[in-house]
Amino acid sequence: MAGQGQGEGRPRRSALQLLVYWGAVLAVWGLIFLVVFFAVFARGLPDTSSLYDVDRQPSITYLDRNGALIATRGTQMAPPADLDALPDYVPAAFIAIEDRRFYNHPGFDPVGMMRAAAANMRAGRVVQGGSTLTQQLAKNLFLTPDQNMRRKVQELMLAVWLEMKFTKKEILALYLNRVYFGAGAYGIEAASQRYFDKSASELTIGEAALLAGLLKAPSRYSPLSESERAATRATVVLNEMEEAGVITAAQREQAVTQPVIVSRTLATQHAQYFIDWLDKSIRGLVGEPTEDIIVETTLDLTLQTAAERSVRRILERDEGRGVEQAALVALDGDGRVRAMIGGASYADSQFNRAVDARRQAGSSWKPFVYLAALEAGYTPQTPVVDEPITIGNWSPRNYSGTFSGPMSLSQAVAQSINTVAASIADQIGRDSVARVARRLGVESRIGLEPAMALGAVEVSPLEMAGAYDAFANGGRRVEPYGVSRIRTPQGRVIYQRSNPETGQAINNPPLYYLNEMLRGVVTSGSGRGAAIAGRDLAGKTGTTSDYKDAWFVGYTGGFVTAVWVGKDDNTAMRGVTGGSSPAAIWRGFMEAALPRLNAPRIPDGPAMPEGWQAPDPVGDLLSNLGDGQGQPVEPVDPSQGQPYVEQDGPPRPQPVPGQPPAVRPNAPQPVQPRQPDQQADGRLAPERRQEPLFY
Repeated sequence: MAGQGQGEGRPRRSALQLLVYWGAVLAVWGLIFLVVFFAVFARGLPDTSSLYDVDRQPSITYLDRNGALIATRGTQMAPPADLDALPDYVPAAFIAIEDRRFYNHPGFDPVGMMRAAAANMRAGRVVQGGSTLTQQLAKNLFLTPDQNMRRKVQELMLAVWLEMKFTKKEILALYLNRVYFGAGAYGIEAASQRYFDKSASELTIGEAALLAGLLKAPSRYSPLSESERAATRATVVLNEMEEAGVITAAQREQAVTQPVIVSRTLATQHAQYFIDWLDKSIRGLVGEPTEDIIVETTLDLTLQTAAERSVRRILERDEGRGVEQAALVALDGDGRVRAMIGGASYADSQFNRAVDARRQAGSSWKPFVYLAALEAGYTPQTPVVDEPITIGNWSPRNYSGTFSGPMSLSQAVAQSINTVAASIADQIGRDSVARVARRLGVESRIGLEPAMALGAVEVSPLEMAGAYDAFANGGRRVEPYGVSRIRTPQGRVIYQRSNPETGQAINNPPLYYLNEMLRGVVTSGSGRGAAIAGRDLAGKTGTTSDYKDAWFVGYTGGFVTAVWVGKDDNTAMRGVTGGSSPAAIWRGFMEAALPRLNAPRIPDGPAMPEGWQAPDPVGDLLSNLGDGQGQPVEPVDPSQGQPYVEQDGPPRPQPVPGQPPAVRPNAPQPVQPRQPDQQADGRLAPERRQEPLFY
């Protein structure tokens, strides 16, 4: 009874007391759980003292010869943007699309998290994120992009820490100055300069919306490669800005209708072929960069733009004839690359056809044959005969399918007569031709088979431009290059290009004679499509058999441009010769370039031997071309359905019925043919080699 009385005397807790009691118990256990939970996940948190450290690869900035920006490779940083100096709509654009409740949460947004979770559950996949702007900053500053529970918890913890340590304005400034915008640009200032070539303080509403839209996926929404997708994303940002009251409906409408112009230097994507070419050599010049560097190049962006315009126009015009790709290299007289086009579209293909492609040169190779002949004693007036010949089991033919008989050497050059070039190379020795090409800078493999004389040699446009440069600069060999100087942003010079004397590669009178004959190609021969009134021009067309490759390499005083067109799969175009599409590209580019260059006439080169006199008149020989019977020959584009006298490149072997195994032109020659087993020095070889020879 006593026990019963004691039990009956204990006061019973009220509902409120029970609620408080169990609430306290749960709070204690909850606190213990949170302490343990955060203790576990706090292990391995990064050192927040690295907040202001930037771990990035050094950037390489490329400038053209006048100091204009071409491109920046690697990571680009810029001085932090002052938030107060930015238009109000710039930071507001990022808040509107990334974190509308930025000013009302402690670093994480439970409402946003629940909204994102519900949307993802309805979609059955991740379609919406719940991270706040502060969480994104924490991830960018301290964490890896791994998607797991541990990283998400650490991100939340760091976001709360940031909110406790910094004001909202400071967090927003940190975010805008450290976030990645794609194209190697970190921070709003670097992104503004990279995409729009202006300071972030000058951004328009549309530009701010485009940059804010990039953050979701910088590559996917890049205005460089995905312009339509970037524009759609920017419109979404503008809608959010209007809904948030950041801009008015009228401002949104104006921003939508006003096009956003991406920086000209970035829009000039073809210059990226040039940058790719230099990128391979930078480390060879200065080693692996450990700091930001600035590369001062030889490129002229004005000429580069003219080259792009000319290439694009002719590719569009001649698309129906199967012209799919083109390459162009322009050098000045010292070998500086002033323009380079490596293909029809850098966005579609980064393969640099100006440097890395090797295509048959066709008749653009013949100047090396004729220079070797001139050095062996030929002159422009030397009589030659265009008639059937057979060298071994190979019989070259002309494009016309006919033979013109006796003519001068200058006429054979202008009309690109195949039989004459093949015969001369056979007589002076194809190894002599190879040595001339090597001396002028051709580095590709040179075969010594008979068809080499007609351009059965695979070379790059850069090689051809470099070799022809000696014709344009008075006979000096050059080494094409694109880097003038490398320095740090503070001005410390790391590399300075020296101009070593490369020596005289061509002497006179051969140089004088060759230039006269190649002038005739432009004024009266197969390259008339490249002629520009009032300009001293010379050059050579080239077309391979079956129209797989077409070239025009031409020059004036101290400036040379090589142009190639064709297809990547090496299939035939439809009647495209060196005198058509390549000559048209060359002329379009040079018409724009020559006024800027103020180029002189083609120089005569070194002094002539004592007692030498110019032929009288060489010009008449070039301007009065005939077919051997006193009738003028009119070289025209075969696409017009008229006869055309040029056939470059190695034709298929065609035996000539009734002819002996080897038939040579009957014209007098200044040198004696070498015997089959005779070496270049006149000695007999121990045995005749049957395999192909390469020089």
